[in-house]
Amino acid sequence: MTKVTLYRAPTTEANADDIADWLRDRITGEVAVSDRFLDVHRNDALPEQFADSRVLSPYERETGNTMLGIVRYEERALDSPEREGGVLYDGVAVQRALNAAIPEAERTLDHLHVVLLDRAIGTWGDHDARWHKRVNLLGQPAIVSVPGLYEAPAKPEQYYKEKQKTALLSGDTPPREVLENEVEGEFLVESDPRTTEALKGYVLQAVHCWRTGEGFCDDECRLSNPHRQPGVIEAQLRDPAFCEDHAELYD
Repeated sequence: MTKVTLYRAPTTEANADDIADWLRDRITGEVAVSDRFLDVHRNDALPEQFADSRVLSPYERETGNTMLGIVRYEERALDSPEREGGVLYDGVAVQRALNAAIPEAERTLDHLHVVLLDRAIGTWGDHDARWHKRVNLLGQPAIVSVPGLYEAPAKPEQYYKEKQKTALLSGDTPPREVLENEVEGEFLVESDPRTTEALKGYVLQAVHCWRTGEGFCDDECRLSNPHRQPGVIEAQLRDPAFCEDHAELYD
């Protein structure tokens, strides 16, 4: 690999420039930062492709609603990403669409594109016949979902109870500080100031897989992919950053 291009997600807390600086200290080759992927590589097919990749039900494999109103919604979401939200997309289908949007000359084995995405993505689990939200999806381009950082790894059960109780009483989601005080255990929530730091490891996972062909690390490490929020905190925000094997490569 000679180049990594990291795309910004301007409507989120993620700081692509900070992530790129951290990455430059750990890998060889060029690390470039570009504006939002869906602006730089937008094409006329993307609104319908996003509409077609919408997850309709947590327990139905079939996806997609390409009625005119839904496609128009996706067009508006491309124009004004701050208006998008509350939709889960088939990550594999989105990845295919974004791959096709990359100019052929830039779609090479020595150039990895990593998209910080402001949308929630998921993959279908054949083992339990349901959709699962994901933080990242490795490949070309690699997708790192910023909402996925907060939504995919499970929070403590008490978190969901407190959130639901407050929403029923006030009609609004409680602030992060309230939930942190009311719920035992650590977790990340929307617009968390720790977002950029936590995402560094998920971006590196994409680069590591592209360079070596290896998947996620089984140890507590920046290259691991925990299914619960406390594991994310330990892997991405605590020392040591890497297990012994990966410390030789990246620490």
